[in-house]
Amino acid sequence: MQTLREKLFETSRFLVGTELVSVRGSMAEGSAIKARIFANELAASPDIDWISITDNAGGNPQLAPLALGRPLLYAGKEVVIHLTCKDLNRNGLESEAWMLNSEGFHNILAMTGDYPVAGNDGLAKPVFDIDSVGLISLLHKMNQGLGSGKAQNEDQGRRLEKTQFCIGAVTTNFKRHESELVPQYLKLEKKVECGAQFIINQIGFDSRKISELRYYLEAHGMQQVPLIGNVYLLSPRVARIFNEGKIPGVVVTPLLWELCQQHARSADGGKAFFYEFAARQIAIYRGLGFRGVYLGGVHKFSAIEKILEIERSFAPDDWKAFAREIRFSQPGEFFYYSENPATGLAHPGQESPRPPVPTKHVTGAYQLSKWSHQALFESGTTFAKWGAKICANSRDPLQGPRVLRALEHLSKAALFQCKDCGDCSLPDIAFLCPESQCAKNQRNGPCGGTREGRCEVEGYGDCIWLRAYERLKHDGREQELLKHAPVVQNQGLRGTSAWANHWLGRDHTAKRETAAKPEPMAPKPGF
Repeated sequence: MQTLREKLFETSRFLVGTELVSVRGSMAEGSAIKARIFANELAASPDIDWISITDNAGGNPQLAPLALGRPLLYAGKEVVIHLTCKDLNRNGLESEAWMLNSEGFHNILAMTGDYPVAGNDGLAKPVFDIDSVGLISLLHKMNQGLGSGKAQNEDQGRRLEKTQFCIGAVTTNFKRHESELVPQYLKLEKKVECGAQFIINQIGFDSRKISELRYYLEAHGMQQVPLIGNVYLLSPRVARIFNEGKIPGVVVTPLLWELCQQHARSADGGKAFFYEFAARQIAIYRGLGFRGVYLGGVHKFSAIEKILEIERSFAPDDWKAFAREIRFSQPGEFFYYSENPATGLAHPGQESPRPPVPTKHVTGAYQLSKWSHQALFESGTTFAKWGAKICANSRDPLQGPRVLRALEHLSKAALFQCKDCGDCSLPDIAFLCPESQCAKNQRNGPCGGTREGRCEVEGYGDCIWLRAYERLKHDGREQELLKHAPVVQNQGLRGTSAWANHWLGRDHTAKRETAAKPEPMAPKPGF
């Protein structure tokens, strides 16, 4: 049997994967029994190349994916396990990864995850110790042989046995604003740079954006990364949920919702239309050169058979007409590439004009913060040298002099609502605090959950990464937005002075500067 990695990289056949949504309760629950029957049918089908199992989808507590995955793995089917950062810290994620590798699960879809929406006795507390970029980096290190030393010195000592993970990641470009869209593309590049080996796009219903994603990868040196298209079987109920914005990052526009309602009034409740709609999306992905599709929203094997049967009935070029029809973009939506009038799709190589820079988030506090950082904290400045000296010689080098520590507390609390993490990412995010102003503490770019620029969690307002992009664009430096990534925050510094940690080289910036230094050249023979 071929592995998923072999199918992705050593074959040219268009692949089909299917999502299996876990359930709440034990394997004896009626819903779990239905899921197992569905899984067994998928496992027996030669048309299904892999089965992907969710991890507390939508932020709800559910049966661990391994419970459904083990029988599939033992039956010889390739299984992709979703691994998210919302419920486990970095130690828990590493532990989970070791277990997966030990039991033969070598395909992982690494995601930040949805913010919890439920839990026993009330809402569960989210973790988000690391994000998707941090998780991908961890899994990649495990593939290289993770250091077995202490956390602060893990690269020394013996190396642990290498894992064999085929690491997947998710991206979304179905965003309305430039300041939402471009950061998603920049984060996609970071995911690939950090070790993602295949990419699945988020649910979306706009062929122009689908083609744009494909062309972006090609234009930015990622054409070798297999790209899987997300096809979600709609229904009137699900379309309404998407239209109401109840699923973070997924949009059904008013025009598409109206179409769904129209077909829902038919004798079969719209079933034939929704099957045809899904089949046409598959044809579009095939025509655009994606490596395969990822079928979601399907809970009966007969539905999958029908969708694939319809798609096989299409002529090779039918997808071009379908692509013109499935163009449900949001009003005023920004596209990275201009439209090709001949196809209605993205025009590779021709970037769209950028709108004027919004100045709403370019505040006086931002300008003051930039100046202060350059004058007081940039490596090699007179003040930075002085700060390092007085902190090193203070009674508690982790806190620095009391007067300076009090000034840090007061100024950062007033300007940034500082949470005193001790490993500050303010300069990385255009002087916006990821702890106080981001529900998921995202330090390596935005999650995919924004809707029209707003955080998926009520009360947080505009996404900090949208705001950071607009600030940097105002300075002509928007392409530097994720230059700092990947960042993994050191929780051991919490409650200590971020100023002292920066000056004395204890925070994450010191790791970045060390990594950037070239190794000394070996002496040439004869010298």
